[in-house]
Amino acid sequence: MADDSGAHRALPEKEVTGPARRGPFRPERLQPVRSRISGSGLARLFQAGDALALILASWIASAAMSLPPVMWLGAPMLALVLLVATGAYSMNMRERLRRRFGRLLIAAGAAGGGAGAVCGLLDPTFPAIACVAWAAAAATALMSTHLAWGVVLGRLRARGLLTPNLIVVGGTPAAQRLIRRALRTRDVNILGVFDDRRDRVGPDIHGVPVLGKTADLIDYRILPFVDRIVITVPPRAGPRIAQLLERLAPVPNPISLLLDEDDEDAQSRAMGRIADFDLMHVSGATERSGYLLAKRILDLALSLGALVALAPVMAAVAFAIKLDSPGPVFFRQKRHGLMNEEITVWKFRSMRTEVSDHRAARQVTADDDRVTRVGRFIRRTSLDELPQLFNIVTGEMSVVGPRPHAIGMLSGGAEASKLVETYAHRHRIKPGLTGWAAVNGSRGPVDTADDVRRRVALDLEYVERRSFWLDLSIILRTAPCLLGDSGAVR
Repeated sequence: MADDSGAHRALPEKEVTGPARRGPFRPERLQPVRSRISGSGLARLFQAGDALALILASWIASAAMSLPPVMWLGAPMLALVLLVATGAYSMNMRERLRRRFGRLLIAAGAAGGGAGAVCGLLDPTFPAIACVAWAAAAATALMSTHLAWGVVLGRLRARGLLTPNLIVVGGTPAAQRLIRRALRTRDVNILGVFDDRRDRVGPDIHGVPVLGKTADLIDYRILPFVDRIVITVPPRAGPRIAQLLERLAPVPNPISLLLDEDDEDAQSRAMGRIADFDLMHVSGATERSGYLLAKRILDLALSLGALVALAPVMAAVAFAIKLDSPGPVFFRQKRHGLMNEEITVWKFRSMRTEVSDHRAARQVTADDDRVTRVGRFIRRTSLDELPQLFNIVTGEMSVVGPRPHAIGMLSGGAEASKLVETYAHRHRIKPGLTGWAAVNGSRGPVDTADDVRRRVALDLEYVERRSFWLDLSIILRTAPCLLGDSGAVR
């Protein structure tokens, strides 16, 4: 009846949230990766806000004295270029206001002066005071917007929505320097350390708890909250690096190396860029904020539109289910979402209540006696999946992505997540209502190990190739399947 990855390791709650194990970086509330905000996307939003502020400043300056189009358009564009070039959108919380505002004043003055020089060449009568008026208005506007951006960033960081959450593998000197620097700068949250030499490392490193050995990390419950895993090893330990990467192959989270460099300057630069994940990238797709924003807008537009348009159909299905058999209208099942986060996926109930299979221990077969009469129809037409539109609205799912499988789902008597080493890599993106596997014939139950391998291969192909246009193509190819697929058991 459902489909998704291996179960989380049952750990005592105190290992994740107990006060003795929190460490100095643990926010009051850990936010899952899907709830976190892209720093690059936020910077583009700030840039757009500055552009509007500069245009408003041009309008105000023009009200005092007439400004030519070069000042109206050229000066704001030049100011934005200067702001980007000087790193004004890094929004470093440690940067002093004096330096930040100095950068804004220089950008406004240089843009006003540059545009004014062009105006002077085109029109010798152009008054120099107009440059001063524009620069003053632009500087005031930029300082106002950047004060607002600072407040926004502070609140987002306080809520754990912006500061990256890291897990460190290896209690090396590089890890110790990274933790000391993070304690000083608060650029990142380091939630814990994993090291196979736990007896030598100790229970914590500068207050950051040592949570276990490398093998313990694979199914650790904290992974849905981790933006990146950082392996800290000496650069000459090639075999050790290869061994760690092999052990962590089942983990969906992106992995980077922080080498324990002999060169202190190189080490300092690497740790200074860690908040932006500018490390030696090893695995995990690098996200494009523009694509993610476009995908989220598409998800909301399609899901909200579908909920409105299909409300009568969903009401009719709910009424038919109540008439057909006793029990609730909806079936809720725990499945894995982004980065193995446990989410509750909604479906219309298609089985008799007393035989509902929440763990997907037995996959649906043709003429399955557990499926009701209405259930057979809504499964064949995929109407049972419509409540997942609510999962898309809340951000737990997307319209396009790997189908979410039930946690602990069995295929041929074996747990599906154990049949393919890279199974969890399909969770590097949000699960979807439809996906590349679905439009390529892998729909419904996966009864054998070969079925699981084919499904995972198709899902990983989508993870590597995904783009906005591919998503649109999959949506269009899904449409003919909405009335059912006679070749698949549903």
